[in-house]
Amino acid sequence: MKIPNMASKHLLTVSDLTQKEILALFKFTAKLKAMHKARQRHDLLKGKVLAMIFEKSSTRTRVSFEVGMFQLGGHALFLSKDDIQLGRGETIADTARVLSRYVDAIMIRTFEQEKAEELAHHSSVPVINGLTDTHHPCQALADFFTIFECNKTFKGIKIAYIGDGNNVAHSLMLCGAILGAHVAVATPKQYRPADFVTEEAMILAQKNGGHIELTTDAREAAKDAHYLYTDVWVSMGQEKDKENKLAAFREYRITKDLLSQAAQGCKIMHCLPAHRGEEIESEVMDSEASIVFDQAENRLHVQKALLTILIRGHHS
Repeated sequence: MKIPNMASKHLLTVSDLTQKEILALFKFTAKLKAMHKARQRHDLLKGKVLAMIFEKSSTRTRVSFEVGMFQLGGHALFLSKDDIQLGRGETIADTARVLSRYVDAIMIRTFEQEKAEELAHHSSVPVINGLTDTHHPCQALADFFTIFECNKTFKGIKIAYIGDGNNVAHSLMLCGAILGAHVAVATPKQYRPADFVTEEAMILAQKNGGHIELTTDAREAAKDAHYLYTDVWVSMGQEKDKENKLAAFREYRITKDLLSQAAQGCKIMHCLPAHRGEEIESEVMDSEASIVFDQAENRLHVQKALLTILIRGHHS
């Protein structure tokens, strides 16, 4: 089986990849997914080990990476913040150097983007960002692969993200910009995406024929959208801001009414976990328009493709 190449040794943000690399990743993902469904063996990472560092807990990230490595014939090692001394007793650089001697790749889910970057800088094996406060590249790649399955193209496709300008919004903007899609982001003014990410996304969109649009009006963003996307309003570690956020986001719910603004046949997306009744109505999330659980499943397939490309590329 031909495994695509990737110029970057690590995946720290979606913009580490080119449009060509993302499309090759998607084709390879589709192949692995089809093999999995047909129960065909694809132990492409036999004997390989992935270290998974979790400073933030997770359902999908842990299970999808662990199961993915197992299905590829490898092994995943779960390291919680209590298991290792990352940045406390031991420097990040030393942790990276030690783990590099033991394992074939490292996935980290943490708070600061700088931590993932420092780990990658000192690691001699590939490092994958499983989520930081700034970026969530694996999620965005799974999301756009889900769109790819539905449309086979990104030209003329509008994705409207409604809610908090967080790590998910950042990665969606960057991925959409690279793939030449139209991404509209509606947030309250005080919760808009970070300026430096918006600027990067705008430059990438210009280069790839995409379009990035920021607004405070959810209905304007949703107008003629082919996909409506949302995320929880209060991310992990932001609990103290909960009351302010619930008040600020009242007009940013994905409801049947908002869906009526979108293009006919519009699909509903959510990266999960969902706070039903807050950012999204259960009725909408459980409707036939929802592809929420396809997205969740596709985390597994996209990450398997990524792991194979990065680990095999590093060893070849």
